[in-house]
Amino acid sequence: MKFSQFVTNIKFTISALFIVVAFSCNSAKNVIASGEASDKLSVKQVIKQHEKNSTTYKTLKARVKIDITQNDKTQGAGFTLRMEKDRVIWLSESLFGVARMMITPDKVKFYNKIDNEYFDGDYKLLSDVVGIELDFMKVQNILLGQAIYDLKAEPHQVAVNGNSYAVSPKDQSALMELFYLINPSHFKMDSLQLQQQLKRRMLQVDYASYQEVDEEIIPKNIRIVAVDDSDEVAVAMEFKSVSLNDEVRFPFKIPSGYKEIVIK
Repeated sequence: MKFSQFVTNIKFTISALFIVVAFSCNSAKNVIASGEASDKLSVKQVIKQHEKNSTTYKTLKARVKIDITQNDKTQGAGFTLRMEKDRVIWLSESLFGVARMMITPDKVKFYNKIDNEYFDGDYKLLSDVVGIELDFMKVQNILLGQAIYDLKAEPHQVAVNGNSYAVSPKDQSALMELFYLINPSHFKMDSLQLQQQLKRRMLQVDYASYQEVDEEIIPKNIRIVAVDDSDEVAVAMEFKSVSLNDEVRFPFKIPSGYKEIVIK
């Protein structure tokens, strides 16, 4: 399935999931990136700080505005996001409830009232969009500005790139090149860059700014660009409000009579 066909089938609901990060609320404080990257810091030290500053929370609620641009056309909508750490990510169109998605470690589900369609399956759908094998933890980490792979699972190297720490595997795969740019102030990601040159695929997630919410460092603005051959989609998101550790519900029921989307 081509990326453009996928977006057409389910509008922009699924694309929004990958970049649901950019939080702001009345009590939030902008994080000023005043640190300076130093070539004296070892890769082990950078990785240790990155993992130390991972977000710890039980639940998250937010409203987010999502704008998606494809073929020089931009469309946007407001969504409600709810998350329970390591268990559920839930996304619903805010105004009319025309689209809703829920993913868990085992399942990916969504429905679209505009086209009377639904999907109930595994992570192949999401993996086909970004060109890498996704699972729940990778999606969750993308939303929170964390590395998508275990940085301690294989040797990595570090270099100073601009004012970021560029961390990459020592032995890059011939099929996939992966780079993390890590901020020297709070050690969250500035950017995730993944390329599959043979398949002419590219995924880049840029975290423009972060904020402090209840003593947690959380992305504030994010932009994602996904390229599949000649198809390109860019998504920009801005969260209008966010709260941590409140009670949350995840209502989800596929309406009767809807047509199932089958991935071939």
